[in-house]
Amino acid sequence: MTDLVLALDFGGTKIAAALVDPSGSVVRSSRVPTPASDPWDAVVSVVSSVVAGSAVSGVGIASAGPVDTVAGTVSPINVPSWQAFPLRAAVSSLFPGVRVELAGDGVCMALGEHWRGAGQGSTFMVGLVVSTGVGGGLVLDGRPFGGRTGNAGHIGHIVVEPDGEPCTCGGRGCVETVAGGPRMVAWARRAGWQAPDDADAAVLAAAALAGEEIPLEAFDRAGLAVGVAIAGAAAVCDLDLAVIGGGVAQAGELLFEPVRRALKTHAGLSYLAGLEVRAAQLGGEAGLVGAAALVR
Repeated sequence: MTDLVLALDFGGTKIAAALVDPSGSVVRSSRVPTPASDPWDAVVSVVSSVVAGSAVSGVGIASAGPVDTVAGTVSPINVPSWQAFPLRAAVSSLFPGVRVELAGDGVCMALGEHWRGAGQGSTFMVGLVVSTGVGGGLVLDGRPFGGRTGNAGHIGHIVVEPDGEPCTCGGRGCVETVAGGPRMVAWARRAGWQAPDDADAAVLAAAALAGEEIPLEAFDRAGLAVGVAIAGAAAVCDLDLAVIGGGVAQAGELLFEPVRRALKTHAGLSYLAGLEVRAAQLGGEAGLVGAAALVR
C-alpha cells in the first residue's frame, strides 16, 4: 500500500496537482492555467503528469466554489462551463477503488496551514486568502468544518459596510469589496491616486510603502475590514487564531497592523483575549497540503 496521496487544487485561474507524503511534504507537483472553456481535459493532463504511474492511497480535492460536498459537485464562479459539475465522481473514475474527498479551497487552505504551516498548535482557527477576492475556511476542534454544504467559512462575504459597493456574490458591502486587490486599487483611483492603467495591488503596496497617503489609506481600510470580519467570526466560532495569506497579505504590516487594531476595538469579549493573527507560511502549496489532509 502506498503512503502517497494525490492532491488536486482547482481554481478559476490555475489547476494544480501534487503527490504528498504522510508528513505533508509535496513530493512532486505541476500546475497549468485554467482553460477558458471546459477544463476537464486540463485536469486529466495535470493529474496524469504528476501521478506518472505512481500508486496513490487517496485523492483530496480543493475547489473554488461554491461547492456541494454532499453531492460532490462544484460551481466555480469564474468557470461558467462548470455549474454543478460532478468533480468528485469524475476524479473517482480515474482512480477506481481509491478514496476521494472534496472540500472548498478556503477550507483546504486553512487545513493545510493547520497541519503544516502557521496554524500548527491551534484548535479553532480561520484561514483567509486576501488576494483578488477574499476567501476563507474554518478548522474547528482540529477538524475542517465545511458546514451544511461545504461552504462555511466564506469570511470574505461578511458584510462590513451595509450600504457599501455591490459584490460579485450578489450582496453589498462585503469584506471583499473593500479588501480585494482590484477593489483596493479602484477605491484608491476614485480617491485621486495617480497610477498607470495597469497598476495592481502590488503597485499600490509599493506606493504605500513609499509613504503615499491614498495607498496607505487603501490598506488601512482593507485591514480594518478584514479585522472586523475576523472579530465577528471569532465571536461566533470561539476562535483562537486567524491565519492570513494571499497576494495582498504579502504587503505585511501595511495590512496586518490595521487588522490587529480592528481586533483591539471589536474583539472585546473575554474569551477572545488570546486571539492571534499570523501570516500564512505555505503560500501556494497550502491548498494542496490541505487537500491531501482530507484523506490522511
